Amino acid sequence: MRLAWMLFGLSLLASPLPAADSQKAAVAEDKAQALEEKVVEDAPPPKPQETLKPSEVQAVDPAGQSPMDDSITCLARTLYWEAKGADAQDMSAVASVVLNRLGHEGFPDSICAVVKQGVESKSCQFSWWCDGRPDQVEEAERYAVAKEIARKALNQQLKDPTGGALYFHDRSVHPDWAKAYRKTAETTHFLFYRPNTALAR
Repeated sequence: MRLAWMLFGLSLLASPLPAADSQKAAVAEDKAQALEEKVVEDAPPPKPQETLKPSEVQAVDPAGQSPMDDSITCLARTLYWEAKGADAQDMSAVASVVLNRLGHEGFPDSICAVVKQGVESKSCQFSWWCDGRPDQVEEAERYAVAKEIARKALNQQLKDPTGGALYFHDRSVHPDWAKAYRKTAETTHFLFYRPNTALAR
């Protein structure tokens, strides 16, 4: 009986943690939205107090199971799934493509809209979003890496290794559109392209 009461007492002590994490996640989501708007408006990089902290980002969608309705989750899941099996350099390059599209003419003004673009016409810009498979995370460590890269991207702390690319593809495929675009960079797994301004959509 005493053990049961001790366990009950410990559970009461532990209960504020989820609320604290939930509050931290809400703050992070608000900051991320403000940072996303800075990218769209081509505003100067944020001041240190405006940037996302690692603990804030990790509090958002910690298990990789939440609905994709905030910029941190949308960007981190895109890096996780689109660069599946790739390294942090490849994830960083994919993050740059998402941010390069953000607010660019022909592309939406939010990360989630960029990631989900084309779903209505079944011509998704990011293939993982339309592949019909579950989008929940399977590897916690890789997802933590994806979230850290997403954090740096939103804070404008990543150098763009793609040369301003708006498109990319895996090295194992050869899409027709690539012939019309200018290749700007390569990573271990991907080739990156930038079209003529008139073709960007």
